[in-house]
Amino acid sequence: MTGQSTVDAAELRERVARLLAEHDPATTDRLEFLRARFDAGLAWVHFPVGLGGLDAPRELQSVVDAELAAAGAPDNNPRRIGIGLGMAAPTILRFASDELKQRLLRPLWTGEEVWCQLFSEPGAGSDLAALATRAVRDGDDWIVNGQKVWTSSAHTAQWAILVTRTDPDVPKHKGMTYFVCDMTQPGVEVRPLRQITGEAEFNEVFLTDVRIPDAHRLGEIGDGWRVAQTTLMNERVAIGGNALPREGGMVGKVAATWRANPGTRTPELHDRLLRLWIEAEAFRLAGARLRQQLAVGQPGPEGSGMKLAFARLSQALSGLEVELLGDDGLRYDDWTMRRPELVDFTGREAGYRYLRARGNSIEGGTSEILRNIIAERVLGLPSEPRTDKDVAWKDLPR
Repeated sequence: MTGQSTVDAAELRERVARLLAEHDPATTDRLEFLRARFDAGLAWVHFPVGLGGLDAPRELQSVVDAELAAAGAPDNNPRRIGIGLGMAAPTILRFASDELKQRLLRPLWTGEEVWCQLFSEPGAGSDLAALATRAVRDGDDWIVNGQKVWTSSAHTAQWAILVTRTDPDVPKHKGMTYFVCDMTQPGVEVRPLRQITGEAEFNEVFLTDVRIPDAHRLGEIGDGWRVAQTTLMNERVAIGGNALPREGGMVGKVAATWRANPGTRTPELHDRLLRLWIEAEAFRLAGARLRQQLAVGQPGPEGSGMKLAFARLSQALSGLEVELLGDDGLRYDDWTMRRPELVDFTGREAGYRYLRARGNSIEGGTSEILRNIIAERVLGLPSEPRTDKDVAWKDLPR
C-alpha cells in the first residue's frame, strides 16, 4: 500500500453498485466489464490507486468479491492466470518501474495476457541459485541465452518472470538479475513435457539470443535472488493458502466417494478418512490465519509450511480415494496428449487426481527444500553446512 486509506466496507459497496449500474453484467462484454472493474479500483483493493486498487486493507477484497458474485458478474478466471496473479503481480508491484506497472498489471489481472515463471533449470531446480541462464548487457538491452524447465503455462503465456545469471564471478546468490520477458519475441522456443497424466501442462523453454530491454528489469542488477524470494514466498501462499469452504477441494471429493461406495468401506479406511478429514480442516483454518497475516504485511516463510501440507494432503487423499473405488480406481478416462490451460483437480476423475498429485511435492518448491526452510526460518534451527556459500559461481563443480 502506498498510503493510509479511508475506504471502508460501506464505501466499497457503493463503488460496486456504481460499477454495476454503469456496466450491467447481463449486457456488458466480459472483458469490458473486467477492465472497468480494474479501472474502478475493485480488482485488488489493496493495490495502489491507478493500478487496480484503492490503497484499502486487503481483507476488504472479500466485500467486493461477494457483492459482484451476488450480482452475477464475471470473474477473471483466476485458476487460468494464477501465476500472474499470485507470483508476477506482487513482484511487479514491489520492484517494477511506474511505467512498467502501468503497462503490465491491467492486462495481467483481466487475463488478456497470461504469465509463466522461468526459474527452474535442468541443473538448478531445488538449488535455484545455481542457475546458468546468462544475461549479458548490450547497451540498453540484455542478451539472454539458456534453458528453463517445468514451466507451467509457457505454451499460452505472453509474458514471463525470468531469473538470470549476470555475474559469474561472484557467489551464486549474488550474481543474479530478474527480468520480465516477452514470450512472443524471437529466440523463445517452448517445447511440451508430457506428464504421467498424459497431458503436457509443463514445458521446457529455450532462450537463444533473446533481447530484453533494461527497462524490463525488476530490482537492481545482481539483486535477483532477493527479488526472486518475493516471488517464491507469494507462490507458496498462492498454492497452499487458497480459501476453501469446509469439506472443499480434494477432501470433499474423497468424502463423497466414501458416502457413495459403502461396499468398499473398512474400519482401516474409515480411520484414515477421519484422520485426513481432520488434517484437511486444520489446514483450511491455518490457511485462513495465513491470509490474515498476509493482509497486514508481506508473506513470510510460514507459506512454505502451507505448501508442504497441501502436497502431503493431496497425495494422501487422492491415494485413499483410489482405494475406496476398488477396481474402478484403476480406470483412467483419457490418455490423450493435451496442453491444458489449467490444472483441474476436482473436475476430473479419481485416477487423474491420483496421478497429478504426484507432482505436488515437486512443483512450487520441493517438499525437501520446504522442510529446510521451515526448520531454519520458522523453527530457528541451525542451517545446514554450505561449502559453496562464498565460492564464485564459475568455480562451482558441475
